[in-house]
Amino acid sequence: MSAQTANTKVTRALLGPKATQWFGRLWLLLGFAFLFLPIFALIVYSFNDSKLPSVWGGFTFKWYLDLSGDTEMLTGLRLSLEIAFATACASVLLGTFAAFALVKYKRFSGRTLFAGMINAPLVMPEVIVGLSLLLMLVTLQRAMEASLGWSLPKGVLTIWFGHLLLGMAYATVVIQARLSELNPQLEEAAMDLGARPLQVFLLVTLPMITQSIFSAWLLTFTLSLDDVVLSAFLSGPGSTTLPLVIFNRARLGVSPSINAVATVIIVVVAMGVVLASYLIARAERRRSEEMAAAQRGG
Repeated sequence: MSAQTANTKVTRALLGPKATQWFGRLWLLLGFAFLFLPIFALIVYSFNDSKLPSVWGGFTFKWYLDLSGDTEMLTGLRLSLEIAFATACASVLLGTFAAFALVKYKRFSGRTLFAGMINAPLVMPEVIVGLSLLLMLVTLQRAMEASLGWSLPKGVLTIWFGHLLLGMAYATVVIQARLSELNPQLEEAAMDLGARPLQVFLLVTLPMITQSIFSAWLLTFTLSLDDVVLSAFLSGPGSTTLPLVIFNRARLGVSPSINAVATVIIVVVAMGVVLASYLIARAERRRSEEMAAAQRGG
């Protein structure tokens, strides 16, 4: 008997089944409150008529109206969305290839080193990763200036490189976990029926890991959208992302305009998550129905 099971039985014996149920619901409620009350407070204070973040001065939409004329904030938001979209797409693509290599090919030269390099960004502080990338780009810039006569300026491309390094590691872990759970007999059956390896991957493997690909895309998109450390190391003139804009302004005090743009991002991201969850659930339900129909037909 495990310690967790023993503690559960002792709790039920002391409190009773109904009290235990309500105790669990209370802890769940406190957990949700801890997670979402700060977000709710941010949304509420985005409609605050006072410039002081801790003083309620009435209800207003003026901060959202002022946001339409804030060029720096809108430019940073557009740049962050573009980098996050490109990072998520590239991270999922490279992460899928890396996960497929690690799961399907158990032995190849340099596999341990490859797996270690994939997982290294997950355990290293972002400050170390950002500094390492900065030093590498400076060295690359000097080499290009000496050999080609032109350099790689810091900007959107360098920020994308940094976000891609971190995003690919997360995408690989998510997709690798799903690939490890697949039944290899399905792929073997497809190959026995004459399918080529590429056809097996596109027609059998890829549909079964679609959920993990969507999850990895959303995760890497979010990580890139709110990254501050890597962007601070790798940004250049004219390439200030939204988190950097907010961070620089927050040094002088949090203003309702920052709450307004944060609320817009929360709403957009929430709508995207709900839509993606709906599409994933519908695809899974359709796949289950097709499998059940195939079993009945067999």
